[in-house]
Amino acid sequence: MRLEGSCQCGKVTFSVESETPYPYMFCYCSICRKTSGAVTCNVMGRRATLKVTGAAHLRCYHAVIRKKGRRAARSEGERWFCGLCGSHLYVLDDRWPEGVWPNAAAIDTDLPVPPEHVQLMTRYKPAWVPTVPDGPRFPEYPKLSIAAWHEEHGLTVESPAPRRARSATKKRGRSSRATSIRTRSRARRAGGEPAT
Repeated sequence: MRLEGSCQCGKVTFSVESETPYPYMFCYCSICRKTSGAVTCNVMGRRATLKVTGAAHLRCYHAVIRKKGRRAARSEGERWFCGLCGSHLYVLDDRWPEGVWPNAAAIDTDLPVPPEHVQLMTRYKPAWVPTVPDGPRFPEYPKLSIAAWHEEHGLTVESPAPRRARSATKKRGRSSRATSIRTRSRARRAGGEPAT
């Protein structure tokens, strides 16, 4: 599914292909709350398909991870924002090089409605922040990644396979269908999310 998104002022727009477009997971951690609002929800896309216009206005931020009794650490995840209006657009994390995690609130495409919601990092939720009544809750991270949740619920959306040079496919002796299946399998295996 092709997702299109933008910042509030319109200076930055982006598009990305996603096989996991259901915005089902709400995060209550302090990083998400302070960079995106009271509750944050990301979906997942294929990084190779990410196209951005207005990239000159993008700004990157590495969140500071604070844990009681430990020295503050810099997150490996890159949170990308519009430098003019401050809209949080997406997360990149090279520990999962095939993925990009758009902020669902920045997506302009109509997203499908999930059959349930998963709430994570509930131990960090302030009392004033409401929760949704349905679905499981986790004090930290759930075991299922975004890709695994979509697969378990039968909600994975087929996206067009990434285009490859015809000669490269012929050299390997593989059909484009085999390449597409292998790419989807890799994306599902790499379906983890940036922890921060």
